Amino acid sequence: MMMKFYDNPPQETWDEILKRPSIQTKELHGVVGKVLDDVRCNGDVALKRYEQQFDKVQLAELAVTEKELAEAESLVSPELKEAIQVAYDNIYKFHAAQKFALVKVETCKGVVCEQRAVAIEKVGLYIPGGTAPLFSTVLMLAVPAKIAGCREIVLCTPPSKEGKCNPAVLYTAKLSGVSRIYKIGGAQAIAAMAFGTESVSKVDKIFGPGNQYVVAAKQLVSLEDVAIDMPAGPSEVEVIADVNSNPTFVAADLLSQAEHGADSQVVLVATDKGIIEAVEKEIEKQLQRLPRKNIAEKALQNSKVIYVPNREKVVAISNFYAPEHLVIATDDCDEIANGITHAGSVFLGKFSCESAGDYASGTNHTLPTKGYAKAYSGLCLDSFMRKITFQRLSPEGVKSVGKAVELMAEAEGLDAHKNAMTVRLDYVSGKTR
Repeated sequence: MMMKFYDNPPQETWDEILKRPSIQTKELHGVVGKVLDDVRCNGDVALKRYEQQFDKVQLAELAVTEKELAEAESLVSPELKEAIQVAYDNIYKFHAAQKFALVKVETCKGVVCEQRAVAIEKVGLYIPGGTAPLFSTVLMLAVPAKIAGCREIVLCTPPSKEGKCNPAVLYTAKLSGVSRIYKIGGAQAIAAMAFGTESVSKVDKIFGPGNQYVVAAKQLVSLEDVAIDMPAGPSEVEVIADVNSNPTFVAADLLSQAEHGADSQVVLVATDKGIIEAVEKEIEKQLQRLPRKNIAEKALQNSKVIYVPNREKVVAISNFYAPEHLVIATDDCDEIANGITHAGSVFLGKFSCESAGDYASGTNHTLPTKGYAKAYSGLCLDSFMRKITFQRLSPEGVKSVGKAVELMAEAEGLDAHKNAMTVRLDYVSGKTR
């Protein structure tokens, strides 16, 4: 068995059993910090130097040109364009439905409070390159940013040694309404968007996944320079199965996450030992056909199989783990889902593979990992917006809340606060000083 098996483990052992693969980001902070400082001080010169050092390419210009965008479009097959359009349409529909309705309440006589939503003006998107260029992530980030009304959408993605960006990434970026695209990867890309350079605009918030250097860079710039989407770690999935689950489907779902990276984690929680055996056989069979077999095998070494006897314990251990992706591959998936409070995105039933959410169902695949689903939501339209409150007091409103404000300010020892209300109370009451 490649995945470690646990037979109905007691709750006091769950913390140890369900530990994520550790990434020592703190150890990277020194290295990444130097890159950030260099880009902050030297701008484009530093960016080009790091592109030569890390991506092995000498760039005359960092920005992707219209000619390159046209070339990329010609290189994407009609079939892939059609698939991207299907995903785009579904993602657009789901996120457009999240548009915020104005909240306006008269809290008491003469006091009206409002909440309005406004877009973040400038956002930066990071799209990894490497062995799996994530053009799907362009849709997940750029589409809601465009719907929200972000004025400027900047995208950075690493180039190849030939100085070219992945054609599907470029095509999808143009389709999704990205303003400007740059051939910059790694920590230097995060620095460029956080600080701004001669070529790259400084943004207000940075979104997107990346390797450990990108994660560390996002953590560091978020301390004082720019907001980020959420804490991030390696991808993960938990699958809940029972005697009626389809072992072929379950194995495929587990492997779909295992192939992301050697530090990914997959967890199978099952109420039947027979399904565990069947899934293990299917994993062995399907693994042999995977081009990324070596990566998936390493990920499986970090992964767990847990047998529990009943639905209650399934729900308890799942909420404890708080997975990024949760596949409930059982006939009673709705009953189990009713108890789920900690998860990034949930996939209900045998036919709801995690891949659907990754690409084309319409939900967002940018989700909290490492247990952050206990406190963070997945990316949504709100991620690209800010909520501003407004209040208006009439003379009647001053009379309604004035005394309460005076008493509370006085109790806190803030006399100027009290006086700001007192002078208004005097005015509306006809008192003169």
